[in-house]
Amino acid sequence: MGGPDQVIPIKPVNLRATPKGRGVDPQALAQVQSLLGDAPRRRDLLIEHLHRIQDHFGHLSAPHLAALAAELRMAQAEVYEVASFYHHFDLVKEGDEAPAAITVRVCDSLSCEMAGAKTLLQRLPEVLGKNVRVIPAPCVGRCETAPAVVVHQHPVAHATIERVQAAIKAKQTRCDTPKAINYARYRQSGGYQLIADCLAGKHTRDAITHIMEDSGLRGLGGAGFPAGRKWRLVAAEPGPHNMAVNIDEGEPGTFKDRWYLERDPHRFLEGMLVAAWCAGVGEIWIYLRDEYHGVRALLERELAALKKNPPCALPPIHLRRGAGAYICGEESAMIESIEGKRGMPRLRPPYVAQVGLFGYPTLEHNMETVYWVRDIVERGASWFSSHGSNGRKGLRSFSVSGRVKKPGVHVAPAGITVRELIDQYCGGMRDGHAFYAYLPGGASGGILPASMGDIPLDFDTLQPYGCFIGSAAVVILSDQDRAKDAARNLMHFFKDESCGQCTPCRVGTAKALALIEQPKWNQSLLAELSQAMVDASICGLGQAAPNPVQCVIKYFPDEVA
Repeated sequence: MGGPDQVIPIKPVNLRATPKGRGVDPQALAQVQSLLGDAPRRRDLLIEHLHRIQDHFGHLSAPHLAALAAELRMAQAEVYEVASFYHHFDLVKEGDEAPAAITVRVCDSLSCEMAGAKTLLQRLPEVLGKNVRVIPAPCVGRCETAPAVVVHQHPVAHATIERVQAAIKAKQTRCDTPKAINYARYRQSGGYQLIADCLAGKHTRDAITHIMEDSGLRGLGGAGFPAGRKWRLVAAEPGPHNMAVNIDEGEPGTFKDRWYLERDPHRFLEGMLVAAWCAGVGEIWIYLRDEYHGVRALLERELAALKKNPPCALPPIHLRRGAGAYICGEESAMIESIEGKRGMPRLRPPYVAQVGLFGYPTLEHNMETVYWVRDIVERGASWFSSHGSNGRKGLRSFSVSGRVKKPGVHVAPAGITVRELIDQYCGGMRDGHAFYAYLPGGASGGILPASMGDIPLDFDTLQPYGCFIGSAAVVILSDQDRAKDAARNLMHFFKDESCGQCTPCRVGTAKALALIEQPKWNQSLLAELSQAMVDASICGLGQAAPNPVQCVIKYFPDEVA
């Protein structure tokens, strides 16, 4: 060491003029700036901006991601991790070829698989050629028209090779806007008078909330939490309050939200405004799944009409676009996505009613829940609660698909049995098919045999059998199907849709799928694995994923022995 007077030279540090990582290409930056126009450069708009780039170029290139990161003053890694999380963003690495100009997505979820999706996936690539990309897709929310295929953004119902070819030849790649009740027609029939009266002081928040409590309306997204109680919980929190409406509807077998929106969107919007008013909400976000391109165009048009000629003062309303992630049906994952992040569920507590969107108390609702608000208030709580069967109360919108003559959305009394639903609303089983089994609540709701077809379908009635109603997505299987094959399809879906945040779900779904793909199931190991997933998964995906497997073992033992 040197003496006290010795000066030790310090090695100069070369400071970087730019952050580490890919440099920003001037041309790509100019293109991104042009696409974004005067849109705000905020972090929560990241997914919206990614959609703009992909819609224009057909994919997301590395230079464009770097340019977007520069515009938003974000690290490139942050932009990449979000873009790579969602199924509908096509990332193209440097040196790789861009995807074909036209993408054909073939739904391979259960209802579509039963209707012949596997054959389409096998034959379409050869028939359509190299200029068209054919890929499997999780449920696209059109189970009543199975098999469903989407040509870029244009849905093809009851798809055949010929119909897909015709859609491509006619350049039908954009979804048509549904012919729904528009703003003017809705106003003519008394629409928005309820919310106008609320703001004019003709109703009180407490009185409207009390009506909802008396009606017994529960959350129709699957959780079944009483709507009126949720309003009171949020209203009791210190403000400001936000609202997030969940129209992600990614549960295989579910399509009721799309069905309602394609017909009467303003009934939903008015119910949303009333709920927001009762809970003291100051700003609203609507989260719509990306597969519903036609509904998005419809809502954009009708929201513009509403804002242009409002019936009363409106809070700010934002329409946000999902990007293909089933996990965003979970309320906190949806909130993360609205904030421009990966859709990964939050640990609870705190609950979103306490700390939700952007850190504020948040009223989170499924679209159909608030769709009923106007009818319940105008007709009275007893009108809604007077409906019901087998001791249950209220109405339910059943999304029915599978081997029935009339698949679709059927509004029926809560507590109806699946046999009654098939016979009274669905026109019976299809010719040549005998009732064999059913899913009472979509992919995660379990599988029951036809011999158990007299259980009332409602909240709390199916749990003793290891099932639940969820969003009332009922898939009917016939004697031409097998429950073990259905379980394999569903577990494949859960494996692909796991967000990967927690090990029990990420590893558990993959391990379960490998086990049930064997001719003979290792039932003791599956039981141990299922229990670990139920006990330790962060959110409902991992907790409910074992339900179909456990039901097959319990109710269809001959198929897995």
